[in-house]
Amino acid sequence: MLFDVTRGELVGAFGADRVATVPAGAFPPAAADTEGARLLRTAGVPTGTVLLRQPDEDDGLLPLVRDVVSAEDLEGFEGFEDIEGAAEGVGAWPVIGWLLNAHLVLAPASGRVYALDPDEETVRELHTDVSSLVRLAFRFQRLLEEFAFGGDEDADFERLEGEVERIREETGLVDPLPFRDEETVWSVVADEITMGQRFPGDSPGARSLYG
Repeated sequence: MLFDVTRGELVGAFGADRVATVPAGAFPPAAADTEGARLLRTAGVPTGTVLLRQPDEDDGLLPLVRDVVSAEDLEGFEGFEDIEGAAEGVGAWPVIGWLLNAHLVLAPASGRVYALDPDEETVRELHTDVSSLVRLAFRFQRLLEEFAFGGDEDADFERLEGEVERIREETGLVDPLPFRDEETVWSVVADEITMGQRFPGDSPGARSLYG
């Protein structure tokens, strides 16, 4: 794991009802004993910007990539040829959540997290491991819930941009994938936050911006 993340840290920041987990039995056998699955079932992810998938009500399992897009279509997606382990069967990898319009996919063997966007027909590496996903979701969600505007709009937005840039830089020093270019879904999220978007309705930022 690239980052040290614990459930205690997440619950301390957001409360137990704001930290989602995935049941152990929801993962396919190839992924059930991986570090990524362990982190998702024990620590979890703060709800908000990232949404975890919940198991199907009928069989109790997470959806797989082949439930989202056919193998034939996936082979034509931009980035498919760059997937490590694609030959082992991407279709059987579990879909663990959403970020914007992209499905988040866990590669069991490598532990990487991919962003799969059926509308854009792209699949790209997004995180080196699940700890990177959890840590980045934690930092952005905490910023959105704690940042307060002081009354000087120009100075406030400059300060907000600086906080977002600090998260980008510090994340990139450990895991370059989330912000490797301006087209990643995390880059889009970062840009939206700097423009004053994504603040929860009961947060100090939202009250300052929207009244």
